[in-house]
Amino acid sequence: MKTVRFEQDGAIGSIVLANPPFNRIDSAYATNLLDAVHRASESGIRALVVRAEGPNFSFGGEVREWPGKDVNWFRTFVAEVNQSYRAIEALRVPTLASVQGIAMGGGFELALACDLIIAADDAVFRNVEVTTGMVPIAGGMQRLAAHIGRAKAARMAIFGDGVPASEGFKLGFVSHLVPAARLTQETDAVARHLATGPTRAYGAVRALLKTWSNGGVAAADAVMLDITMDLFDSADARKGFAVSAKAFDENIEPPPLTFDGR
Repeated sequence: MKTVRFEQDGAIGSIVLANPPFNRIDSAYATNLLDAVHRASESGIRALVVRAEGPNFSFGGEVREWPGKDVNWFRTFVAEVNQSYRAIEALRVPTLASVQGIAMGGGFELALACDLIIAADDAVFRNVEVTTGMVPIAGGMQRLAAHIGRAKAARMAIFGDGVPASEGFKLGFVSHLVPAARLTQETDAVARHLATGPTRAYGAVRALLKTWSNGGVAAADAVMLDITMDLFDSADARKGFAVSAKAFDENIEPPPLTFDGR
């Protein structure tokens, strides 16, 4: 049985960690996750949710598989996990991690590979690697630093303390904080909003932010017009301009729109 699967409900896709209660990252995880990402990329979805079955998002690496393994085996295993996470980042649709319970180690890094994190108010995030003499090795430390700054990311990685979702929201790596009892409903609402939004504009947001994270403001400025100008001729933008112009003529606020993603 696969520990990760892809599901689709109309324009919304879900990658589901399906090895509760801990959803540990075992030797088959990267292969299963990469297959799920490929299925998502071919599905025509307009938003992707990464979620988990059971009481916890993920406890991270299945360390019971590691003792006695050669370092080259471990290097390849980690490289494959990184490949699957970078494949999520390479998708052209907005991505949302829905987190309950514990998200630590590579599980926390999986959430950080998504554009947005919606978290239950009783969720806890933890860079646990230091407790085993390691560090985050799936890209999470540098991505966390991009959200909250170098010093705060260093503190989380060096001390390995659990960070409640409420603090994560204040720090800025959690984008939506919701009551635990409503995590599923609130996740669905955000996913529907993303799936009916201007998908090409969301893609431009993601591209500009990735460029900024690699090269700063100057690099993002240099590619901004190349990334965004094609949006002007998109069906979504033409619809948005027309509705806004009509609202301005009537001296009212433009109404919310449902876009077609074209």
